[in-house]
Parts: sequence; C-alpha cells; structure tokens
Amino acid sequence: MIFISLGTQKFQFNRLLQLMDDLKLNGLIKEEIFAQIGNSDYVPKSFEYATFLSAKEFDEKLTSCSCLVTHSGVGTILKAINNNKPIIVMPRLSKYKEHVDDHQVEIAKAFAKKNFVLMYTPETDMVNLISEAKTHTFDKYISSKKQVIERIENYLESLENNL
Repeated sequence: MIFISLGTQKFQFNRLLQLMDDLKLNGLIKEEIFAQIGNSDYVPKSFEYATFLSAKEFDEKLTSCSCLVTHSGVGTILKAINNNKPIIVMPRLSKYKEHVDDHQVEIAKAFAKKNFVLMYTPETDMVNLISEAKTHTFDKYISSKKQVIERIENYLESLENNL
C-alpha cells in the first residue's frame, strides 16, 4: 500500500491528491493507496482516505506501507526515515496556495541531497519515482541529538567552573 500523508497544515494540497488519483484511475498505479488528506478539498475517487488520523492510525499506516508519498513536513519525513520507509517528497508551493512560501522546496532538496528521500518535481514521472523508491538504497539518518546535549552540558559546566 502506498501511503499519502499531507500532514496537518491549514492549507490544501489538492495537486498531490489529484496527481495520484489520475495515475490510479488510468491504471498506471496498480497498488492500493491510502491518503491522509488534511485540509484538502479534493476528494479522491480511486483510493480510500481520511481527513486526519490518530497517532496510532498514522503509525499503523506508516508501518504497513510499501512507500510514503508526502509533503515536506519534517516530522513526517523523520518518522518515516526512522521506520526505514522509502519516501517521496512533493513540496507544497505558494503559487498554488499550498503554503505561505516555498520553504518546503528547500526542505525537500536538503533531505534529497543527503539521500534520505526522493524528491518529486514537475519534470519527474511519479510512477517511475515510486518504482525507484522501492529499490533505492537510502542513506541512514543518524541523529546528533546526544552530541548537542553533551556540548550544551559541557558549556554549562565550564560556565559553572568559572564562577
């Protein structure tokens, strides 16, 4: 199952839903699709969807999916990376009123450059991208949280020792 997650933004992301619906309706995607559509007003015709999912429902969909197609939501991307899921990111664009600016393009580019996700662009063929995502070897994300905490603690200790 391909899982589409559009997050909880107050903006619609009809463009992604319509693209996936058209591909499914035209038989180019044969696999089952499920979407969490958020505040989009496009209603998919060829696959099941929910407006929002509970955390448990989201985790179940993510765990069982073969591929995640999502907006450039950092939380969603990191959760999928931590679950070793192939990820395709399609950034929201301000020109379609999908967000206030185009910061999601920068987020998608940064994650793609590090080989954590594949990025959809208008020049990309989504069907090929889905196939590629399922066989692509993504790099593993290694959190530096522990190192940051150690640096902060060391800094605070040095301040304390100088008092």
